[in-house]
Amino acid sequence: MNGVDVARYALRAVIGGTMIAHGVRHGRTLDGTAGWFASVGFREPRLQAAASAVVEVGAGAALLAGAATPLAASAVVGTMGVAARSVHLPNGFFVVNEGYEFVLNLGAASVALAGLGPGRFSVDQALGLGGRLSGPQRAALAAGLGLAAAAAQLAVFWRRPEPEQGTVGERAAD
Repeated sequence: MNGVDVARYALRAVIGGTMIAHGVRHGRTLDGTAGWFASVGFREPRLQAAASAVVEVGAGAALLAGAATPLAASAVVGTMGVAARSVHLPNGFFVVNEGYEFVLNLGAASVALAGLGPGRFSVDQALGLGGRLSGPQRAALAAGLGLAAAAAQLAVFWRRPEPEQGTVGERAAD
């Protein structure tokens, strides 16, 4: 085992485990998650909450197993792209301010994992799928497909919420 192998397994474990944890949390609190989706501007919030739980658990499990790695990574990129655009970008970089730091790192790490490949001990390797695409092709597939899926989901289901009326600053200006 070399450093690249260690990097592959570390990325699979951390990204996969994180996505599973998020998905399970969303699934266990489906009504709360749906309410949150509605509050940030998503139509069909219950559908969005359920889809989020399924995609996060599925992508996480696939990454842990090293199965369909570029596609699983693209699901993470897409999920993080939706989160970045719908919630985090207006808040700046740092996660302590609800910024995009965390989602950017998970998305970038997923593209890196797709480029590296899942490694020797993976479903992809066992099925002989490891060498079908080059590293740059796998990375481009993960990034491109993920961002395209995020754009489609946002276009169909998300609208920026209207600012709340009657805030303190607005009342003082009256």
